Amino acid sequence: MDKKKHLVVVGAHCGDAEIQAGAIAHKYAKAGWDVTFLHLTAGEKGNPPHISVEDYTKQKIQESEKVAEILGAKSITLDYKDAELEFNDEIITHIATLMRKLRPTVVITHWVNSIHPDHALCPRLVEAAQLKAGLPGFDLEGLAPHYYPFYHSENWEDMEGYNPDIFVDVSEEFDTYLEALSNYWFIMNSSSFRYYDYYKALGTVRGCVSRVQYAQTLKFPTGGNVRRGGFIPGYEI
Repeated sequence: MDKKKHLVVVGAHCGDAEIQAGAIAHKYAKAGWDVTFLHLTAGEKGNPPHISVEDYTKQKIQESEKVAEILGAKSITLDYKDAELEFNDEIITHIATLMRKLRPTVVITHWVNSIHPDHALCPRLVEAAQLKAGLPGFDLEGLAPHYYPFYHSENWEDMEGYNPDIFVDVSEEFDTYLEALSNYWFIMNSSSFRYYDYYKALGTVRGCVSRVQYAQTLKFPTGGNVRRGGFIPGYEI
């Protein structure tokens, strides 16, 4: 019997993974895949004036667990600090070890260009961990090596150079996706950005382009869209 497939969506903060690929995640959860949202930080520095950073950390983690439950997924939040992520071996090793434990079939994460430094660091960390998790020469708690492919997903803060390669029809999942998003305080109450309206509109626009009701998009890593073989991809001979 084949091992159950696993989709892991990695975001810099609680909420990023879900808004970028929550409908895709729900589609795969419905199809029987294991789905995990992995947050590198809680995203706690965006706390509203009436909530301390410490209390908002707890709130966001609780919100992430509720959102994951609605989407049929699990949620993991690491204890790194919002706006203080670094590209270092400790974090890379931590992620690589987790990936050997989770053994994802495929990973989705941020695009490489962003106005938020945590977002820009996230795909670099995922890519570095991909190598470390996959090479047998690294001993990570005695876990077996595991190499995973990854894609980038769409975030309003990460749009420089983001031209989608893949449009995923999420028409049947979109209402549940919006219901899930509404459980994040910042999505419904931010005074600086209309998150809920934006992602509802984005799903609509991407759906229009791909001739379906709603869609979410993915992008190959740079150079990753190259295909090699003896025939045109999709037109085997």
